[in-house]
Amino acid sequence: CNLLGCNPLALTGRSKLQNERASLNQQIIRQMRMRAGAENLLRATSNNKVCDMVVLELSYINSNLQLLMEQLEGLNSSVEVYQNIQETSSIPLIPLGLKETKEMDFSVSFKDFILEHYSEDGSSFEEEIADLMDLRQACRTPSRNDAGIETLAKYFSHIPLLESRFFSATRQMGIFFTWYDSFTGVPVCQQNVSLEKASILFNIGALYTQIGTRCNRQTGSGLQDAITAFQKAAGVLHHLKETFTHTPSYDMSPSMLSMLIKMMLAQAQECLFEKIALSGIRNEFFSLLKMAHEAAKVGDTYDQVHQSMSQTPIKDNVPFFWSTVAQVKTHHYRSLAHYFLATALLDHQRKSSSRYDDEDQQEKALSQAYDAMPDGRSPLDILRKREERRRIGKAHLRRAVIGHEEGLRIHSLCRHLRKLDVLQAILQASHNRSLAKFNDNDREDEFTDYMEAPDIVCESINQSNVFVKLQTSSVKVTDFFRRLGPLSVFSAKQRWTAPRTVRLRLEDRDLGFTLRGDPAPVQVTSLDPLCPAAVDGLKEGDYIVAVGDADCKWMVVSEVMRLLKDVNEDGIDIRVVSLMDSGLPMSATYCGGISKTYSMICLAFDDDKSPKGRKVTKKGSFLSWGVKNHLKSSSTLSLPTADYSGTLPWNKPCPTFPSSSSYNDSALY
Repeated sequence: CNLLGCNPLALTGRSKLQNERASLNQQIIRQMRMRAGAENLLRATSNNKVCDMVVLELSYINSNLQLLMEQLEGLNSSVEVYQNIQETSSIPLIPLGLKETKEMDFSVSFKDFILEHYSEDGSSFEEEIADLMDLRQACRTPSRNDAGIETLAKYFSHIPLLESRFFSATRQMGIFFTWYDSFTGVPVCQQNVSLEKASILFNIGALYTQIGTRCNRQTGSGLQDAITAFQKAAGVLHHLKETFTHTPSYDMSPSMLSMLIKMMLAQAQECLFEKIALSGIRNEFFSLLKMAHEAAKVGDTYDQVHQSMSQTPIKDNVPFFWSTVAQVKTHHYRSLAHYFLATALLDHQRKSSSRYDDEDQQEKALSQAYDAMPDGRSPLDILRKREERRRIGKAHLRRAVIGHEEGLRIHSLCRHLRKLDVLQAILQASHNRSLAKFNDNDREDEFTDYMEAPDIVCESINQSNVFVKLQTSSVKVTDFFRRLGPLSVFSAKQRWTAPRTVRLRLEDRDLGFTLRGDPAPVQVTSLDPLCPAAVDGLKEGDYIVAVGDADCKWMVVSEVMRLLKDVNEDGIDIRVVSLMDSGLPMSATYCGGISKTYSMICLAFDDDKSPKGRKVTKKGSFLSWGVKNHLKSSSTLSLPTADYSGTLPWNKPCPTFPSSSSYNDSALY
């Protein structure tokens, strides 16, 4: 595995699952096409015999679709291949499968668009197009590590650049992006680039979940890595939910994403609990109460996940395995909380020699364990009376035993869950421990009424939160099609004439216009309509794209001036383009609200050697090569300001575009 993705033919467990997912998606789309055709025939025919045959065929197709959906659900339930190979005593975690997509070929469409829109030879960009297609192909099989995340983030950062270069609201490219729903396998096909961006973002979140499940949870560093991965996954999915609100794929709908975010945060909370318990749980009053709060918090987060999965229509699309796991973990961790609190009450009786400050701390800790004290008893009363502690402790043990039994019962109902021997062993061991503790404290001659133990307050010293910083924001990319020019001008949204050649000649040591453009490209302004360049076809507002054989789309004014400095009497050819839109993007030529404007008269001679009696009839020099003359010219000429566009006969707002180097996540939406 590397930045170009994993080998799709590698016989790893994860690649086999992904290949099976791709195969199932193809079978599902084939059956859906057959069903659509049969339904159309059913509506079109009035022949009863044909109708009966079509209805029979539809029943077969629907049965096949149901079987395929069940197989896809089985793939989403195959969590064991994603776990760390060293895991033998940890409860398995649930990863998300990657969305599948079809292979794309941009070459024909992009070459045609480059030729038609940019008037460039599309075949000269074959290498760039091939690099783009290789990067997208690598995103289909990313490695399960930071390199895989970087691959996806790199392509995600390229998408807005491609959108600006090639996709316009007024023209369809003929490129269709196809992505399959990760839960149902139903394909979504659109020409909208937003589907591509949203799907890549979903896969970044899904890959983070796979990284989290792969971490070694037997070490502190491994658990911290898992916590960070699940928090980042929740952050990516949260960003997807807030940014793309009308995605056509159900796995990226707001309700489904909300559920997935809760599940990722619940798994992060579970890893936090395991990290606290990793070094061992001390059999001490305050330590046991702390673990009771932590376990109750994990159980509560999984209960919220299960409640979210039980809502319509999520419950119809989420694998039964997932909802069962959430339910089992809810009972398991709540039972652990009752066990820890019961142990604190039963094994740590108050001694007569205890200091008053210890008693005060125990009283405060016990009062914070409940929202309402059992039977209205005061915490101090419970601590001082041995029988009360034993009675309440047994009540908590009873709830622990019942909860573990319910978790085992629900576990047995799911076919895929029964395959996880590790989970069943942990559930059974926890049940046996609680039951043994209950039997040790049970008396045969005790016939008092059983009390119901109250719920334990859910509290955690390190509550898991959404990790909002996205990996894509730190990935800087270079535009594949940078040679086309700055995006501020050379984008799909702008329309301009084909490049035309203009011959520049000196007349009375003056070219007849000034230049501005920092940042690039350089634009012609203050054009004298009587100068030779204007007669040859140069227009006000033209952009200079080449001087001689030198491409200057990315050059600033000073660089273009150096090319034009040595213009002789024969002149030099330049290539220019004119915007066809009514509004010129003036903001592209401004820096700090003031345009950098340079007179072309300064190119013809050095001011120190100019004749004193020389009279300039057309326009004065705005900037010479000397600092002194620069300051003098700047103080005597009025400059265009940010209000320049208001003096034009048109007054349309001018679009602004960030440079290609500034494209990051914050500039995408």
